[in-house]
Amino acid sequence: MTSSLSPFFNAAGVAVIGASSNPQKLSYGILNNLINSTYQGEVYPVNPGSAEILGRRCYAHISEVPDPVELAVLVVPAPVTPQTLEDCGKRGIKAAIIISGGFKEVGESGTDLEKECLEIARRYLMRLIGPNCVGTMCLSTGLNTTFIYGVPDTGGIGFLSQSGAVCGGVIDMVLGKKIGFSHFISMGNEADVTETDLIEYLGEDPSTRVIAAYVEQIRDGRRFLEVARKVSRVKPIVLLKAGRSGAGARAVSSHTGSLAGSYTAYQTAFKQAGVIEVQNWSELFDVAIAFDFQPIPAGKRAVIITNAGGPAAITSDALANNGILLEDLEETTKVELRKHLNPAAQVSNPVDMLGGVNGPMYGMAVSALMKDKNVDIILPILVPHALTNSVEVAQAIIDASKTGSKPVLPVFMGDKSVVDARIALQGSRLPMYVYPETPGLVLKNMLAYAAWRAEQNEEVQVLKDIYVEKVQKILNDAGNSGSLGEAQTRPLLEAYGIPVVKGGFAASAAEAARLVDEVGGPVVMKIVSPEILHKSDVGGIRLNLADRTAVLAEYEKLMKDIHAAKPEAHLEGVMIEKMAPRGQEVIIGMKRDVGFGPLLMFGLGGIYVELFKDVAFRIAPVTTAEARQMITETRAGKLLTGFRGTAKADLDAVVEVILRLGRISLDFPQIEEIEVNPLLVYPEGQGALALDGRVILKA
Repeated sequence: MTSSLSPFFNAAGVAVIGASSNPQKLSYGILNNLINSTYQGEVYPVNPGSAEILGRRCYAHISEVPDPVELAVLVVPAPVTPQTLEDCGKRGIKAAIIISGGFKEVGESGTDLEKECLEIARRYLMRLIGPNCVGTMCLSTGLNTTFIYGVPDTGGIGFLSQSGAVCGGVIDMVLGKKIGFSHFISMGNEADVTETDLIEYLGEDPSTRVIAAYVEQIRDGRRFLEVARKVSRVKPIVLLKAGRSGAGARAVSSHTGSLAGSYTAYQTAFKQAGVIEVQNWSELFDVAIAFDFQPIPAGKRAVIITNAGGPAAITSDALANNGILLEDLEETTKVELRKHLNPAAQVSNPVDMLGGVNGPMYGMAVSALMKDKNVDIILPILVPHALTNSVEVAQAIIDASKTGSKPVLPVFMGDKSVVDARIALQGSRLPMYVYPETPGLVLKNMLAYAAWRAEQNEEVQVLKDIYVEKVQKILNDAGNSGSLGEAQTRPLLEAYGIPVVKGGFAASAAEAARLVDEVGGPVVMKIVSPEILHKSDVGGIRLNLADRTAVLAEYEKLMKDIHAAKPEAHLEGVMIEKMAPRGQEVIIGMKRDVGFGPLLMFGLGGIYVELFKDVAFRIAPVTTAEARQMITETRAGKLLTGFRGTAKADLDAVVEVILRLGRISLDFPQIEEIEVNPLLVYPEGQGALALDGRVILKA
């Protein structure tokens, strides 16, 4: 799969179709970048109106271009792009980058044009990047098909972006700062090659140490989750997602649906796949260069070395806020520091060396701390002033960092006075930050990635006692009803091994009385109506009915009360269920996301779930460990583990229900939402019991 993308970055020859001799044209910029890059392959301008461009022979048609040629860059008007692709296919071109706009981003006509291009490419087994993109760079081969001014340094960051407009700004931002890239890729409309394809390619690329991505939408969430999880085991993926607001979340009927917006699915997928999600552009590259330049910390104990107390205090706060510890130093380290520093210097942690410190003192301190067993991370801070040579300090830190293997993240506050220090540090693979709070956030992300990668790569459990045919019959019988009430949901849950409270449906007072005799009192009576999903909201529940006499008396009263409250509702009857012993109420639900599939939820149950929003999400299928993580991430989970001396609840039973609800969701894609609320959880070893449930079906 990934080998088909190789011609985009390592083509034997490149044809620029629509090349122009006009310096104001994008195609001129592309051709100029190709010719003036370090790319060693052949470059062929193609334009019937020119004989020569930029000293290169210009060909009238792609069919005339000699071998070798594997990649075509199309800069032609959108309407003629399909025919141009057809010509490329006949010529044997393996890959094409469509720079031109005018496709699905402009509406229906452009969408049809884009589909036509994709059909042609597939017919010839040709891969496409774009349309509506700015091209690609491979820094190791020098192949630059962009029209962007400037080329970043070569390094280990593989960068991809769904927005072409930001690419030029990013390059301008990193130029001259010794931030290096392996690839720089604009994806455009992603008619063919997607962000997932490129993540998979960069995951296998030996020159890429970290993948940095800007995405607005992931088209195939299931495949992204699979690929990203595999790649994250090998190298980090740092991702900035645009469009995170909840404006796109539709109104839904279930608690799960109302809490699971579209962005929730993205967040959940990133967490499960080990993807490091960042919040802004600065954080994207702050984190990426740390992964590129430095080893992942072995632990979360940091030490601060500084010449100013204020920045050290800010750094300390940021570290604490992100779970990074400032442990005390070993006594031998303190002795070594006191030998060389001002007697007034503080040699605990932070190590405040005072304002008169110089380069050799910074070097001595870093070297000493490399040997300290209480230190995992070293953070040198410099506030420049007239008595301190920032380049000398930078070089001393560089030299000392080579004496050990611990990550070193320097903070040199300032701008003009630290330009040369930045070049020295980052040229020696030490990331330099200018704000004292930045390392805390960077380290939080590095340690979160390390923790994810250290987790056991567990297989999804195979579940027993599942009766698919029973559920299929229930759904078939439901027809186009749109939802299943508790009466139909109970047998559906039972068919997949989820325990439900004893009871049944009654269409009349007499049937209700008979059910009381069967299950034994006391019982709860619940209204059954397709128009009433939240029964408690309309007074549709009667508790502690002792026997048939109480049920008969309450039945007619319930019907009258509900008819008065909801006259438009069709009242089918009631559920009669055994009153269950007290337990901890939780909710387990699923909402199907259009991109990622079944999104499972766990949280505090009962009527308060939407008020407190104490919930955790995972995308099915989940492992046993992931299901247990869902529980422990919530306050409800803390209650289940024996909060303040209360009995520890049966977590294994809750995990089992999560796994089984996930299996139902995967087996029946026509289920849009499903919810068990509440699930009553009993003390350890005593199981759990579903008291109520509902299913919402696809329209």
